[in-house]
Amino acid sequence: MAKVLALVSVYPSSTDIDLDKLVETIKSKLPEGYEIARYDKVPIAFGLNALKIYFIIPEESEGGTSKLEEILRGIEGIEEVEVEAVHRLSQY
Repeated sequence: MAKVLALVSVYPSSTDIDLDKLVETIKSKLPEGYEIARYDKVPIAFGLNALKIYFIIPEESEGGTSKLEEILRGIEGIEEVEVEAVHRLSQY
């Protein structure tokens, strides 16, 4: 079964948010079959950093990345979510 790699930018609602704790919260909210492959902190402006998160999700996910986006938008401390790229992985 193939998997999908989704690169998602996650923008926190303030500079006070601990991004490492935010990633742990995101991991705890992911459904079975979803995982974080890696994440990077990217400076945006005025001390605000965003997260670039690489998610591995099942290819058969109904609605593509919409379920993932909905989960992320429901987490406290996340202001905005943007899917930047989606790629099919033949092996993982």
